Amino acid sequence: MQVIEAFKPFEIQEIKLTDWKQRPVKNNFFELVLIKDGEGTQCINYNDVPYNKGSIFLLPPLKCHSFNIEKPTKFVFLKFTDSFFKNVNRITIDRNEWFKEASYILSNYNQLPGDIIKNDVDRNHLINLISMILEESRSYGNESINLITSLMTSILELLIRNIKKSSYFEMPNNNSDDRITKMLTYINENIDKTELLKVENLADVFMMSPTYVSEFFKKQVHMPLREYILKAKLKLVEIRLLNSDFTLTQIADELGFTDVSHLSKTFKRYAGTSIREFKNNGEYMLLKRASCTPSSNN
Repeated sequence: MQVIEAFKPFEIQEIKLTDWKQRPVKNNFFELVLIKDGEGTQCINYNDVPYNKGSIFLLPPLKCHSFNIEKPTKFVFLKFTDSFFKNVNRITIDRNEWFKEASYILSNYNQLPGDIIKNDVDRNHLINLISMILEESRSYGNESINLITSLMTSILELLIRNIKKSSYFEMPNNNSDDRITKMLTYINENIDKTELLKVENLADVFMMSPTYVSEFFKKQVHMPLREYILKAKLKLVEIRLLNSDFTLTQIADELGFTDVSHLSKTFKRYAGTSIREFKNNGEYMLLKRASCTPSSNN
């Protein structure tokens, strides 16, 4: 087994396994998995999906995933960690943009099973980027820092592009209206821009009457528009509380809460715990899908 723990914001591991053993889980952002060789099935939320050479998955920071290995499998695990986002003084890149993009992936990729990449060109790009990171990590030196960071940024861009192309949102089955996927994507891309999330703007963007927007949204998602937006914001609050050094004032301002008191009361109402208790516990609440909750079958 080869474990490479090089320059944050990542940890990378290349390993060949004949059977899967549950690994320790920390609330980092997420983990990208490349299957370099082998066959078997991936299980997330008790759903099984076949894998083979070239498969690429995202693993949630929760104990609701595993692999059933049928043929010896060589994995590459690329973990996006939180330490980069907690440390401003690493190198001169836009830390806030990195954090927003990684948060977008974590909050919108709802730990659904299956290969995240649907495009062969993007798959080849990712395989090549991961190979370059492995090579740079093995011969790690200060001269690799900027290159590795650029490679990681490119990986983030590719993941976001594929998430935006696919219906990774948690919605009722048998939904065939692609307007709702576009609307959900728009909302989540602009979740920190309160003006753009107003019914009147959504009506303009999606060429609906303002009264129909709310009706359409609730019919498709089985949740009022206002509640969906609020819960989407609170998922980002959880990510910021566990993975950044942003103050409560900064979080409230960024996500459009009136003040810290408004943020705290809203969080407790939906998460069922205070912000202080949540941080002490150190485990996602709203970000966790219901089917991730049971631990007896993991």
